Amino acid sequence: MTITLRRLAESPDELHGDVPAPVPLAAFAAFVFDSPALDGPAADGVSVVLRDGSELRATALLDAGAAQALLGEVALADSAVVERLAAKYGGQRVGLYVPVQRMAVDWSFETVSNADFRVVTPSRCEPAWEILRADGSGSGTLASWWIGEMLARGAQTVLLRVDMRDDTDLNLCAGLVEDFGEKLWIAPLGEGEPDIAFAGWIAYGQARQIALPTALYRRREALLPSLNEADPEESVLRESV
Repeated sequence: MTITLRRLAESPDELHGDVPAPVPLAAFAAFVFDSPALDGPAADGVSVVLRDGSELRATALLDAGAAQALLGEVALADSAVVERLAAKYGGQRVGLYVPVQRMAVDWSFETVSNADFRVVTPSRCEPAWEILRADGSGSGTLASWWIGEMLARGAQTVLLRVDMRDDTDLNLCAGLVEDFGEKLWIAPLGEGEPDIAFAGWIAYGQARQIALPTALYRRREALLPSLNEADPEESVLRESV
């Protein structure tokens, strides 16, 4: 079993802060959130994450040589953006940024007219993740369904961020890994250490590609001291290239 790690940086400065002298951003195996520092040639070879950037911004980054543009709210609002960019630049350069949270199982009262009584029925009877908008509010969009649709439209990479808090989240994660395989990267939604240790993500959530915010990435050896704790068989931890 091979587990691949990659950094998720809020800005290019987080990457340069770890080396004694500036080096091209493309030399880092990282997802980097969009910022003015990535204008023009600086984007060359970088996988850029756009929380709420427009199609025009994604086009500018890809024209400047960005390795990938991972689309957030713009793709949620207009799925045709994925098709247009994939057709123009190739699907390998188009990805998705998908922050999620658990959807509540809602219960509602319905009246059965021929018996004149009310019954309680769930509007969503199975646990699921919904996609979050850039401002952190819920969109009501089912993540598993939407990701499948966007991959069918040409996207090739998914960066999913989630706070995994219990066995239900681990089961949801395992289902997405089974469905989307190597196209899927999993990252914690917050910057702090997650409620469930990363060994649990691997053993029970079946996560095989993990992106870590910079603060956690710098502690990766402590957070993942032995993958054999997650899997009794031989395990390999490697950096993304």
